[in-house]
Amino acid sequence: MANNYDVIVLGSGPGGYVAAIRCAQLGLKTAIVERELLGGICLNWGCIPTKALLRSAEILHYAQHAKDYGLKIAGEIEADLEAVVKRSRGVAKQLNQGVTHLMKKNKITVHMGEGTLTGPTSLTVKGEKGEEKLTAKHVIVATGARARDLPFAPADGKRIWTYRTAMTPPEMPKKLLVIGSGAIGIEFASFYNDMGCDVTVVEMLDRIVPVEDKDVSAFLEKSLTKQGMTIMTGAGVEDIKATDKGVIAKIKGKDGKVATTEFTHCIVAIGIVPNTENIGIEKLAELDRGFIQIDPYGRTKSKGLWAIGDCTPGPWLAHKASHEGVTTAEAIAQELGNKDVHPHPLDRGNIPGCTYCHPQIASVGLTEEKAKEAGYKVKAGTFPFIGNGKAIALGEAEGFVKTVFDAATGELLGAHMVGAEVTEMIQGFVVGKTLETTEAELMQTVFPHPTISESMHESVLASYGRALHI
Repeated sequence: MANNYDVIVLGSGPGGYVAAIRCAQLGLKTAIVERELLGGICLNWGCIPTKALLRSAEILHYAQHAKDYGLKIAGEIEADLEAVVKRSRGVAKQLNQGVTHLMKKNKITVHMGEGTLTGPTSLTVKGEKGEEKLTAKHVIVATGARARDLPFAPADGKRIWTYRTAMTPPEMPKKLLVIGSGAIGIEFASFYNDMGCDVTVVEMLDRIVPVEDKDVSAFLEKSLTKQGMTIMTGAGVEDIKATDKGVIAKIKGKDGKVATTEFTHCIVAIGIVPNTENIGIEKLAELDRGFIQIDPYGRTKSKGLWAIGDCTPGPWLAHKASHEGVTTAEAIAQELGNKDVHPHPLDRGNIPGCTYCHPQIASVGLTEEKAKEAGYKVKAGTFPFIGNGKAIALGEAEGFVKTVFDAATGELLGAHMVGAEVTEMIQGFVVGKTLETTEAELMQTVFPHPTISESMHESVLASYGRALHI
């Protein structure tokens, strides 16, 4: 009976470990199964260590532009790649240890090993203790996802990389090809460009960061080009050959012509594949392209079996996984008789997206284009950072905030930002959307001065023709 639980969580990423903690808080006997490192990909190989890398690149950028701030730095400023990577790995290790502490604090049993479902509420774990059989009243699958390979050029860790190798590079690329301009591709392109690498980004669609508002995409492309990147949209990589010295890529441009170009390295960032193979899920849940289909609370078609995070439909974001983890934990507790929890279904329209390139991007809700496609008559306004005193004082006057409202009701439909610190500011609009705010409440909100966040207020005013500083 020692291996019988109320809840077993398969996977310890930002969805899995948060779900386990919430289950434990609700008085449920909880276990977590992890095959590699507590904290999952996000903490160990994704969100957190990449931000540490990008912070180093940001500091390098500022040091190289010290004269813009009236400062002199003696000697040449250069990057120590080994030290930069070491710092990033140290940050990941610290947070991994933090999750280990949280498991102990919440009395969550950790089973290290490869978990395989043998039924909706049972699984085996092959790991450090041999083979263990575990049972529970409920099981949450939180196995996450991995980078998608190019079918004709799988990553080799030498010349063709995914994000994992790009975070611990064996050497600094001199000429880098980045395939894909979503968040992961653009973040690594930005990092290596700031580190002094010659970077080319190839995107199949007609603009980079294609899920963002068109105005944001256009602004970012102009900014990255100004920083020295080569951006190719409406283009595709038709073939890649790795050699001892680099990679040879055949790239078809938007004009239909195919050019052969040599690079020292290539990063492939063309999406993800859910980790749902070989875990025994096929007969227990409905799958669509490998992603586990769930209801708004995380239920699968099998009673007692739940799923959250990147192995379920998108958006594939850590904070979405964590939120799902809490929702599912509370839904399970409710099913087990807890009358004090009241889980709410996930509203995907209120999930923010952040990209930590230079400049940063952040958004929530509908783009202006999507709002119009959905049938709304919209009021949209943009306020540029050049009109914001704090942005000018920081030397970060490039960027803007854009808001989109329903002209009929004043409902905030979406907010889109590009520029310094926008990943921190977006939460103001996320709270507003969650509270179902209109332009009236946002206009009456007092924003502190001097802050870049004043641009948020001004963008709302601009949507209604009332901007004060442009």
